Amino acid sequence: MDFKTFNRLSEALTKNPMPKQKKKQFDVITIFPGVVEPYVQMSILGRAQKAGLIDIQAHDLRQWTTDKHHTVDDTPYGGGAGMVMKVEPFEKAVKKIKRRFKKTHVIITSASGKTFTQADAQRLSQYDQVIFLCGRYEGIDHRVEEHLADESFSIGNYVLTGGELPALVMIDSIVRLIPGVIEAESLKTESHSEEGYLEYPQYTKPENYKGWKVPEVLLSGNHKNIEEWRKKKNK
Repeated sequence: MDFKTFNRLSEALTKNPMPKQKKKQFDVITIFPGVVEPYVQMSILGRAQKAGLIDIQAHDLRQWTTDKHHTVDDTPYGGGAGMVMKVEPFEKAVKKIKRRFKKTHVIITSASGKTFTQADAQRLSQYDQVIFLCGRYEGIDHRVEEHLADESFSIGNYVLTGGELPALVMIDSIVRLIPGVIEAESLKTESHSEEGYLEYPQYTKPENYKGWKVPEVLLSGNHKNIEEWRKKKNK
């Protein structure tokens, strides 16, 4: 490239700079923000925030209560064990946190929700803001799901004490698909990126540890055989 061409390109970029990628916003509404905050500051999520690609905020639901005890739950109608989280604090929280983004999505974490998948992660990575509503106790008043949430998700057929871990699982899965967070080529070649496929076994040095050996095919240098072995193992 000659000097004149370089100058022309520089001038063009100055006048028409590359569009800056819009920061994605993730909000977690919970009565235990301290559960969420340490995890999202670490590793890939932490680096993505420092790079300005995403912002993750945990909000204490109790700040949207009106009584001196900051009550977020009450007894269930119809009777039964445990307490149910109230509508009002969630409604106030969503109204306050929901920003004027073009595409905002509200998710409630619930044992009765549909199972979260890689396809859901891909779809949700397209939103400008995703808000997670985390339940505790016997769950959240169903009117929150009916009138405030766009959809309800579970991460598996088992019971947890709260919705914070499912929210973190989903955020982690979504964020890594946002452009710039992980190199595109790395995502293409991941061993577990396709829906319905498990990750194939991975090995590293040493080749032999106390008689526990790395499969010969991985040491062969035959890329075709290695690829076939991996496809067989991750189905």
